[in-house]
Amino acid sequence: MSKGENNNENIKQDGPGPDTSTDASSMTETRDAGVTGAGAPAAVLSGAGAALRKWGVPRAGVIGGILSAVALVAAGGGLVSAASLTPQSPASRHLEAPVASVPAGSSVGVCPGPARLLEGTPVGTDPQFSPDSATAKTAVSAAVLGSSAGVIPGSRLAPLTGAPLAEIAKRAAAAPAASEAAARTPALVAGVVPQREVDNISVLSADAQDNRQAAAGAVLSYTAEDGDLQGSAAAACQQPGNDLWLVGANTALGRSAVLNLTNASSTPATVSLDLFGSEGLIQAPGSRGLLVAPDSTRSIVLAGLAPGQERLGVRVRSTGGPVAAVIQQSVLRGLTPGGVDFITPGTAPSVSQVAGGLEIQDPAALAALTAKPGFADAGPALEIAVPGAADAVVEIKLYGRDGQKALPRGGVVTAKAGAVTEVSLAGVPAGTYTVAASSDVSFAATARLTRGLQSGDAADVAFSAASARLGSQHIVPVPSMGDRRLVFGAPAGRATVSYTPITADGKIRTAGRADIAGGTTVSIKVPAALGGSPLVGYVVSAAGDPAYGALVLGREGRQDISAVPVAPEAAGQRQVPVTLGY
Repeated sequence: MSKGENNNENIKQDGPGPDTSTDASSMTETRDAGVTGAGAPAAVLSGAGAALRKWGVPRAGVIGGILSAVALVAAGGGLVSAASLTPQSPASRHLEAPVASVPAGSSVGVCPGPARLLEGTPVGTDPQFSPDSATAKTAVSAAVLGSSAGVIPGSRLAPLTGAPLAEIAKRAAAAPAASEAAARTPALVAGVVPQREVDNISVLSADAQDNRQAAAGAVLSYTAEDGDLQGSAAAACQQPGNDLWLVGANTALGRSAVLNLTNASSTPATVSLDLFGSEGLIQAPGSRGLLVAPDSTRSIVLAGLAPGQERLGVRVRSTGGPVAAVIQQSVLRGLTPGGVDFITPGTAPSVSQVAGGLEIQDPAALAALTAKPGFADAGPALEIAVPGAADAVVEIKLYGRDGQKALPRGGVVTAKAGAVTEVSLAGVPAGTYTVAASSDVSFAATARLTRGLQSGDAADVAFSAASARLGSQHIVPVPSMGDRRLVFGAPAGRATVSYTPITADGKIRTAGRADIAGGTTVSIKVPAALGGSPLVGYVVSAAGDPAYGALVLGREGRQDISAVPVAPEAAGQRQVPVTLGY
């Protein structure tokens, strides 16, 4: 019985009741009556009347008072019965919120702009960028999967404002009738953008199809062989959101971190930043109420908000329009470039985080390099941000080709609440790994990768944010140059991952399959072409226990490295609860 359904049964008397003691004669009279059947009221009245007369109460008053009491008791019993039998008031019922179906919307992926060096930047304001390399190249590769009937959804790659850079497919006409579609031979096809050079932020958009978001994806890649930003950087073009977590930035001497906020919607966005440093939460003036107009980008130098932070995490919260967020992170040690990359949002804080595609170099050479002044961040590490008020005891495990490899210090660390903690991942044999971390307190995480072992030579850095487990039909575009590898890991339990190539002619080729034993990582080299056509991407699906994936990019003869976690799969029709209020 719910609270308030029958309060009469819970009534109790407060304080002492009246004195109910009687003399021996009244007690005898009551016992003789037997207090049974029709004689019970008379016996009660007789016994009670004798007691009241002893106290000096007149007989008439005795009878009237006792009859009133009996009437009240009877009425009370009737009320209890009525409350038990009467249906519950509708106003007190708990009603479930109705569920409404929300049609799938267009797929939107916002691609970062080219990596650029800051020039004459006022602290904490929007910087003016200027290119610093004569060899820098930036390009977007994209793919959109067609339906089982061979229809590619309307899709295009375009700048924030202006005419499209590439029209992948025109808006589809009405879907063919079921009988017509059944008569056709199914032919899986894809619309592709093999490698389109860009000079600014771009957006891949694809119309919904069959009440489901289109399976689409794009990757931006940047390379430079000279200048302070030489190296490579890559990032998956991201779906905008209203709550994003980016971990792994550095604003110490020689490090530059620029947060780019892009609003590709038609609604203004008001953004607030929560900054987590190495010692705790940073209260920074100017980190609240940042307006990002529709179809625009706002760039913020993080050193203006949190200077001198060797470890920095940023939570981006937006009201109004959703935004895409990316941090351009670069390193310059004296006159020697230390690399450049994009830090992208990872999964929201949880008690378990997994990042894939972690490359680790020779442990002895790494130890010698990171021991030198200014090179502490030249080795692989896991950056952990704990947003709550309680410290997190985090257990970290590395899974390589041959199974789990133990970290030199045991892999268990206490991460301070409200701060970012760095855990070195060096000390294990060289190879490619998947890193998994777990705790009883929610946290966010990003893995840092490095390449280069000589302090006098240019090096590179990359970041692989924690990602969600693989599902069905992830689109993984692949840039057309360099050393390209798919990396899949299954931290616990066996998983099967299929990877179906997409070539530049739009054909879907024969799928490959990787059977991954629990606690291992596999690395698959991406060929340059299949069937005489350049390979431009994959459709990735997984079954079995949780599996995670990333695309790792490099260049032969150089120290360049980038890691791109596999982006989430397309969303279908959603159902959301609807409540009414005022």
